[in-house]
Amino acid sequence: MNIKVICFGAMTLSMVAGTALAASDTGTSALDDPAKMQPFYTDSSRKTMVSDDDFVKAWKALTPDDQTAMMKACEDEAKDATAANSHPEFCSSVKANGGSK
Repeated sequence: MNIKVICFGAMTLSMVAGTALAASDTGTSALDDPAKMQPFYTDSSRKTMVSDDDFVKAWKALTPDDQTAMMKACEDEAKDATAANSHPEFCSSVKANGGSK
């Protein structure tokens, strides 16, 4: 009986901890962080992209970890193309202007 309780407790703990670690206070992906995304847009509603030159400058201002996270999020969106994916223009610009190193 004790081994069942221990195993169940370990499984529950891993599920709760995994969910907590996967969650972010800035959104569901790197593309949902307003502070990181704002330099790539001309307006606060993030509807109009900046020019290619300004995009490259903003991209280079990011840390390598942030660049990697954004490229990964764009790759994930491309794999799961649904109406919920709200960053196609940004991801196209990443690929064209910043994604190739």
